[in-house]
Amino acid sequence: MFKRKVYNALTEWKEKYSKKYAAMLEGARRVGKSTVAEEFAKNNFRSYIKVDFANVQKDVLEVFDDIASLDLFFLRLQTATGITLYPGESAIIFDEIQRAPLVRQAIKYLVADGRYSYIETGSLISIRKNVKDIVIPSEEHFIQVYPMDYEEFLWATENDTYDVLRQLYKTGKPVGEKLNRKLMRDFRIYMAVGGMPQAVEAYVNGENFEAIDSVKRGILKLYDEDFYKIDNSGRLSKMFNSIPNQLAANKKRYVISSATGKRTTNKDKEIFSELLDSKTVLISHNVTDPSVSLSATADEESYKLYLSDIGLFTSLLFNSADKLNTKIYSKLLSDKLDVNLGYMYENVAAQIIASSGNRLFYHTWKKDDDVHHYEIDFLIASNAKLVPMEIKSSNVNTQKSISAFSVKYSKKVYRQYLFSQKDVGHKEQLIYKPIYMLPFVLEELSE
Repeated sequence: MFKRKVYNALTEWKEKYSKKYAAMLEGARRVGKSTVAEEFAKNNFRSYIKVDFANVQKDVLEVFDDIASLDLFFLRLQTATGITLYPGESAIIFDEIQRAPLVRQAIKYLVADGRYSYIETGSLISIRKNVKDIVIPSEEHFIQVYPMDYEEFLWATENDTYDVLRQLYKTGKPVGEKLNRKLMRDFRIYMAVGGMPQAVEAYVNGENFEAIDSVKRGILKLYDEDFYKIDNSGRLSKMFNSIPNQLAANKKRYVISSATGKRTTNKDKEIFSELLDSKTVLISHNVTDPSVSLSATADEESYKLYLSDIGLFTSLLFNSADKLNTKIYSKLLSDKLDVNLGYMYENVAAQIIASSGNRLFYHTWKKDDDVHHYEIDFLIASNAKLVPMEIKSSNVNTQKSISAFSVKYSKKVYRQYLFSQKDVGHKEQLIYKPIYMLPFVLEELSE
């Protein structure tokens, strides 16, 4: 198993919360929830039972028909699985718990019983059809599982430069043109592969980008199948697949009707909420009146969408019925793609910001005497002030939006950043950083 940061979150749960709460690993499918849950149980408990409700034997499933008598339930479960449970020393994993809503409802009583610890994993957990007839237990400690971030990717590839990058960042000095080009190329490899464990494994095993892309397209196909199970009209699938095109169009918000090709209905909005529940996407809300409390003026009807994984975004962006042209990947790695791919860097920035524990916000406002708008890609609150962030691919000569924002909200701005492929630098108050340094900026802003 690859080293994952969520493992540390499970360690904290076991030490502090496992007596009162089940751990709920929540995230998109194929993000590694089941693997890390089982690895953690194997290393931290005397024994464990894993029940995968997506692929469970009939005799095991029948055990859950009656949970009223816990003594009998535990005896039957141990008999059906052939695994002995030890009070205070064993864990039970409920994998794909969304497929067994009544079992999820019983978590309240299982946790209160106190004999064993419980880890749940689930995708599409909050979808109404899965929970409408049950009482959602309050005895769940939610742990969000994201795709592997850049540090985890470097761990997997046995690249030990991440701590060196952090030290370079702390100097505040340029890293040098030649070294920056190399570091950017390394980061673009991550953008090409992404953080889905199966894709990372293919890369680590030396597969070419055509094979890696095939792995990612397999995951996208799995998502599409899930979407059609939820909504057989295909609208949910269209909403997901339109994300790259809507970002490429440089619109100031995501438009549901642009995806479906029809006027937005209440049913469309309900389906859209299920897309958010799937954890396959990240949502960024437009803030109408920027202040330290960004959520206070977030417009629920004005938002942008990103994919939760940059590697899947890359594959979806170049989606074609034809066989993958591997030159796309070679051009990406050499920074020679002949289109403006600022939105690719915007998506990876959204992923980095979200996985660091921050909600996503942006801000648009109309230019004076003009039909066009200014836009700040991301806003972060730090030190009781605002930190506007602009994301560029390679062209960093235009920063009108962030300059206008810093003038308009001068008393509210703490720092201002422009992230691109350019080396460290500054222009007046605007700080330039290469995109691979964004995680360290977020670390510093959270201190």
